[in-house]
Amino acid sequence: MNGSRAEQISNLQTLARTIRQHDLRMISHAGIGHLGGDFSAIDILVTLYFAVMHIDPQHPDDPERDRFILSKGHAAGSLYTTLAHAGFFPLSDLQTFAQPLSPLNGHPNRLKVPGVEASTGPLGHGLSIAVGSALAAKMDSKAWHTYVLTGDGELQEGSNWEAAMAAAHYGLGNLTAIVDRNGLQQGDGTEHTMRLEPLADKWRAFGWAVYEINGHSYDELLDVLNLARSAQDRPRCIIAHTSKGQGVSFMRNRVEWHHRVPTADEAALALQELGEAV
Repeated sequence: MNGSRAEQISNLQTLARTIRQHDLRMISHAGIGHLGGDFSAIDILVTLYFAVMHIDPQHPDDPERDRFILSKGHAAGSLYTTLAHAGFFPLSDLQTFAQPLSPLNGHPNRLKVPGVEASTGPLGHGLSIAVGSALAAKMDSKAWHTYVLTGDGELQEGSNWEAAMAAAHYGLGNLTAIVDRNGLQQGDGTEHTMRLEPLADKWRAFGWAVYEINGHSYDELLDVLNLARSAQDRPRCIIAHTSKGQGVSFMRNRVEWHHRVPTADEAALALQELGEAV
C-alpha cells in the first residue's frame, strides 16, 4: 500500500472490517467455525498480508516468498478470508467453506488452498514447522522471512517450547512468532486452565527477543513487524494482546464465542456493528 501512514492505517482498518464481515457471513452460512479466535487474529493477518510480507498471489509458490503459518488452525476462517481478499483465490469460493468436497476445510490444507503454507489443526505444531522453514532459508542463504501465529492456549503444548529452544539455538533471526494473546481458550481463560504468565519472561529465557503490543493497533503492528524483518541473530516473539471477538460488542472477550455460530438475529446485529447495512 502506498500513501501516508495515516492513509495506510485507514486502508488496513477498512480491509479488516470487510474481512470480518465476510468471515461472519461465511461461518453463519456454513454453520461451523471459530469466530472469536478469527476476530482476534484478523488485524494481525491484514497487517502481514497487506503491509509487511513479500508475497505474490499470482505466484503463490514463488521460492523467494515470505512464509506465514497459522498454527491455530481452527481459525482457518480468518486466513481464508484474508487470502481471498489478497487475491489468492476468488471471493466467491468463501461460500463453499466447510461444504462437501470444498478445499476450504475447517482447518487449512496446503495441498488444496493457494497461499496456505502448512496444514494445521492439531495445536502445538505450527511453531515447529516454522522453525524448519526458517532453518531451511538460513541454510540456503535465502532472504525470505517466516512468520507463525500461535494461539495463547496452545502454548500449553510442550512441543512449542522444544521448537523455541531450537530456534534460539540455531540463531533464526529470520523467524517471527506472534502470539494471539486473547486470554481465552475453549471453555475458560488461559490462566485458569494452565497458567502461562509470566509469558514474556518465558520466551526471553529461551533466547528470544520479545515485544509486547496491542494486537489491534495498526501503528504498533506495523512498527514491530517491520522491525522484526531487520537482521538479527535471534528469533523474535511478538505477544499481541488481543480481544476474542474483536469488533462485535456481544462477542468481545466472551469465552462462549470460541466455537459458536451466531443466530440469524445475532449475525444481523454483528454485521451492523461491523458497518455493513443489512
